[in-house]
Amino acid sequence: MKKILIILFLILTSIAVYASDLVIESKTQTFSDKEKKIMLDGGVKVQLDNLTVVSPKADVSIRKNNKLDVATFYDKPYAFEINANKKREVKSNILQVSLINKIVRAEGETQSIITEGNTPIVVINADEQEYDTKSNIMVANGKVGIQYKDIETLSDKAVILTDSKGDIKKIDLIGNASVKQGQNYSEGHHFIYNPVNDDMNVSGNTKTIAYTKDGKKLTIHSDYQQYNKKQNSYIGTGHVKIWFDDYYAQGPKVSVFPNMETGKPNEIYFVGRSKIVQTNRDIVADKIKITLDPKDFQAEGNVRTIIHNVDTKDMDGSL
Repeated sequence: MKKILIILFLILTSIAVYASDLVIESKTQTFSDKEKKIMLDGGVKVQLDNLTVVSPKADVSIRKNNKLDVATFYDKPYAFEINANKKREVKSNILQVSLINKIVRAEGETQSIITEGNTPIVVINADEQEYDTKSNIMVANGKVGIQYKDIETLSDKAVILTDSKGDIKKIDLIGNASVKQGQNYSEGHHFIYNPVNDDMNVSGNTKTIAYTKDGKKLTIHSDYQQYNKKQNSYIGTGHVKIWFDDYYAQGPKVSVFPNMETGKPNEIYFVGRSKIVQTNRDIVADKIKITLDPKDFQAEGNVRTIIHNVDTKDMDGSL
């Protein structure tokens, strides 16, 4: 009995140390000396600085030095953090909060939402999510889906960096990643998106599908691509291949620019020894410019044209 009273005194002392930052509320609280845990049941509410977690039940593990360690919340807990006019919410089947490292880990049907005022800015769904409240870095794993403004993404893993105000500074999409914005669609192994300058870099077997003003499809394959959302321009490098209507073109590097009035892709510039194929002819040159509307192309520098399947039977004279 004396031993239990001593342990309880140390626990309360530990809580007192965190009194300005940590508040634990529930209908019932029991302590297990054997499991080194505090069990909380009924209307559980834990507040840690700006972070609040509510749940039907929870338990808090205790370290050997009687410091509170990890709080685990069960039965679909809900957590939120408010900074200025930004609110970050987390829902899941199970939620763990490290009271020492201030890391929040959500498991099972997880969803995170960042709102500004009453407007959702970001919605993240994944099998697992982990948020470090000190570094403002969130890591999501397993069937990760992100809705950010007008952008929808899918990937195996995502790393999201925010500032202390909750504004997104960078989004990394890793593994089987894809991004959809309106009709436009891109996929690759690794996306890095910078919302500050609306710039996106994609590497690893990249593919982009964009549409012209009349609804025709432009497909771009390359090893690496860079997309600027504000300018709606693309840069592709490494084994570049492009398909449009009856055009097929390939080369080491390409730049795609939009029509200034419509904002849709219209001018394509290949640099380096490149080739364009149309029907039965191939044109190889050091530079090739393709215009989509009106459809045309120009080739410059050591231009070589090959006409396929030429019928010479009706030609006069000899070659």
